[in-house]
Amino acid sequence: MIGTATLLLSFLFLAGGSEANRQDALYRSQQQQSLSYRRQACPDYRDYATRLHPPYSTGKYRLPFQRPAEGCRLYSSPAVESLIAEMNARIKDKDLARLFENCFPNTLDTTVRWHVNADKVADKQSFIVTGDINAQWLRDSTNQLAQYQLLARNDEALRNLILGAINTQTDFVLQSPYCNAFQPPKASGLAPTSNGQDDTVHPVYDNTVVFECKYEIDSLASFLSLANQYYNHTGDLSFVGEKWLSAVDNVMELIVQQQASSFSNSGSVQNHVYTFQRKTTLGTETLNLAGIGNPINHNTSLVRSAFRPSDDAAIMQFFIPGNAMLAVELKRTAEILRKVKQIELAKFVQKKGEEIEAGVWKHGVITHPVFGKVFAYEVDGYGSHIIMDDANLPSLLALPVLGFVDVKNQTYQNTRKMVLSREGNPYFLSGTEFKGIGGPHIGITHAWPISLLIEILTTDDDDEILALLGMVLKASPLGLVHESINVQRVKDYTRSWFAWANSLFAQTILDLAHRKPQILFSVNGGR
Repeated sequence: MIGTATLLLSFLFLAGGSEANRQDALYRSQQQQSLSYRRQACPDYRDYATRLHPPYSTGKYRLPFQRPAEGCRLYSSPAVESLIAEMNARIKDKDLARLFENCFPNTLDTTVRWHVNADKVADKQSFIVTGDINAQWLRDSTNQLAQYQLLARNDEALRNLILGAINTQTDFVLQSPYCNAFQPPKASGLAPTSNGQDDTVHPVYDNTVVFECKYEIDSLASFLSLANQYYNHTGDLSFVGEKWLSAVDNVMELIVQQQASSFSNSGSVQNHVYTFQRKTTLGTETLNLAGIGNPINHNTSLVRSAFRPSDDAAIMQFFIPGNAMLAVELKRTAEILRKVKQIELAKFVQKKGEEIEAGVWKHGVITHPVFGKVFAYEVDGYGSHIIMDDANLPSLLALPVLGFVDVKNQTYQNTRKMVLSREGNPYFLSGTEFKGIGGPHIGITHAWPISLLIEILTTDDDDEILALLGMVLKASPLGLVHESINVQRVKDYTRSWFAWANSLFAQTILDLAHRKPQILFSVNGGR
């Protein structure tokens, strides 16, 4: 909830001394305080999401209406509401329409815990929680906002929200670039929370700023991606300022540090800069070798990632999907830098993107005895590799969605066939009621619906798309998309409120509306 005392002070500070401005600031503060009091009466969405609310859809599954009451919604956008109404009218499968109606605005309705809509672009702020955990992940928040980027050009509310998110992420990257998840900014007035873990991490961080400090290269790629997407959809470069450029410098410094191998040319152990140890009984929650992780070779151009996007520890620390995403976003960032005449930095960023891309193709492609040339999930630069895929993004399945490779590329098609089979991927899970890619984060009984959504985004086969949509609908009895589903029993799921999954579902439906309208809108296109 927005801290009213903080808001009052900030409004009076910005008022600049004018009596009229002070009165206006006081009025706005009182309005915010009134809104704050009203929201104190709103139910906790963690509980609200677990219960079924009428009216129900008229389709086979009678899905509930899971949006909070209008006065309890944390943020609103006219463009979002207009598109919901349009899609409700056009989508023939009313269960699908209801799931879109619940999921598309879920980030706005429930996760914008703090927003400052200042007059100056540099002063805008947005703190976006992941859902049922009161912290902001760089990766999650970028993905949660992705479906709104499409509408931002013509919607001021969305532009303000995303510009605020860019600024808030910038502050996080400036403070702790190795960290993945963050506490509410102090100016928000929101209390920090503990993750309940006992971690020893270098570089050290302030736990009132950082919620968790697992170093994952896709977090930094996501920071770049948020700004790249915004510029691509709006053409607006107003976010580019001294702070954002400094944050890009931080990213580049970290990349150089994490391209270093485990050993020097003389064979001595090099300074790894980042180390992580957690007191835990779970091997996926900490790094071996006193927090360093398994060794990586030199001269690969790849960037070490200690953890995966699932927040599980990497086995071999050249994480290929993360490197692929980073290569793409660095080259897109270089375009922005050229636009604002940061020529030398643009050259350096472009060069690193190209180096990493080349490293992925040189070291990340292996010959599988069954599937031929495929992308490995992780490599170490010595020739060892991990063959698997995880549902969390970035993933091997999502390489075309990331923009790294065309969906028709043969190496990708071989990889797609591999990771969507039990023979090729140990985490492709198939049961009597559900199937898809899972991962070690939850375990080998649960597949993640987001893997099915990525499967939809990487196929042109109408029958495959319809079958996958049907599985997602069946596995969403609460009218929201869950984190993971027991493949033998769909009513056994994790996380009733997981905004990233809801956002990806909305992005998938919007993609189909453009790419495969007959599936959504024709009478015979539904199940």
